[in-house]
Amino acid sequence: MAADRARKREELLAATERGLEEIAQRVERGTLTGADQIGLAVGPALKRYRVKKHLEVQITDTTFTYERKTQQIEAEAALDGIYVLRTSLGDGELNSGEVVRSYKQLKVVERAFRTFKGPELQIRPIHHRLEDRVRAHVLLCMLAYYLTWHLRQAWTPLLFTDENPPTQPDPVAKATRSSSAHRKAQSKRTTTGEPAHSYKSLLAELATLTRNTIRLPGTPATFNKLANANPTQARALELAETADVLT
Repeated sequence: MAADRARKREELLAATERGLEEIAQRVERGTLTGADQIGLAVGPALKRYRVKKHLEVQITDTTFTYERKTQQIEAEAALDGIYVLRTSLGDGELNSGEVVRSYKQLKVVERAFRTFKGPELQIRPIHHRLEDRVRAHVLLCMLAYYLTWHLRQAWTPLLFTDENPPTQPDPVAKATRSSSAHRKAQSKRTTTGEPAHSYKSLLAELATLTRNTIRLPGTPATFNKLANANPTQARALELAETADVLT
């Protein structure tokens, strides 16, 4: 992480300096004059790569110079790759690596909020006014998300989800996918040869299953006719029943 931060900072500074150098050459040739006009040109160049804080500029009506704030850059570089996670747990409950891994699980919470606010559950706008109805609305959304979470887990073999994500020895390192997940993404097929789906596309596939009520002409007799499930639909229902999601 320290090396990556240092590389990115140097690349952004170099890119910003290239833009400033072009402006400096225009000022030197006399094609750009006036402190206000020079400032209008310098402003976007400084902001483009967000390293303005590391550069000192001097502008007059006929001159423009810039230089790096060396001491400030060195002070920031001294903290590259260092950050602090604070927990209320004791030293014996979680080691440093476990603290980092636990912190990274906040991604699950953030994904849940996106699902709640997105088109899947649409927890808002809430069109209720009475407190008990608002609570009931939120409860139903919670139950729906609870079902969604369990279905995602049960249908992992049919989805593009990595079934066996490798455990990183370094908790700070970038997450990687297993070789089977890469094969699944490239072939668009599951490990058993079925078409791989996203969660939404699998729901759309299941939505084609129908139950039609047929009434016999001239009689009150009716019976239900169920559509035959294709292999993917049958597998999805089997996985959900095995995981007790639909019971």
